[in-house]
Amino acid sequence: MTTDLIKLFRRDLEKLSTELEAYPSEAAIWVVSSDVKNSAGTLTLHLVGNLNHFVGKVLGHTDYARDRDAEFNRRDVPRAELLEGVHSTKTMIEHVLSSLNAASLEEIYPLEPLGYPMTNGYFLIHLYGHLNWHLGQINYHRRLVAQ
Repeated sequence: MTTDLIKLFRRDLEKLSTELEAYPSEAAIWVVSSDVKNSAGTLTLHLVGNLNHFVGKVLGHTDYARDRDAEFNRRDVPRAELLEGVHSTKTMIEHVLSSLNAASLEEIYPLEPLGYPMTNGYFLIHLYGHLNWHLGQINYHRRLVAQ
């Protein structure tokens, strides 16, 4: 299952990079309106922080220090910096997940971010769904601001 998760995370993190590259300008990445509260830049920072914390730090024992407030409050981060964050997150995911085996996927995740105990495998599937939910929002945002 880790091989499949690596392929899926890799594929969709690459889609995230493609979405960011498709914005007509760096400014468009940060557009918000009364109906759209989170820009693509904000969602990208959030995804990078989320995955680096829950996969990198917790499962991979990296030294990543999450600043969740900054994920939602930073603005006008250059596209190149966002893309580098996505790329380094993809590399981290590949490294951490390749170190897991079937038995480790059945172990209980050390935290309860959803409010209940779950296996590592269950939470990784949740994180993949979370990535895709925000990836869809970014795709929709890009198409709205590019009109």
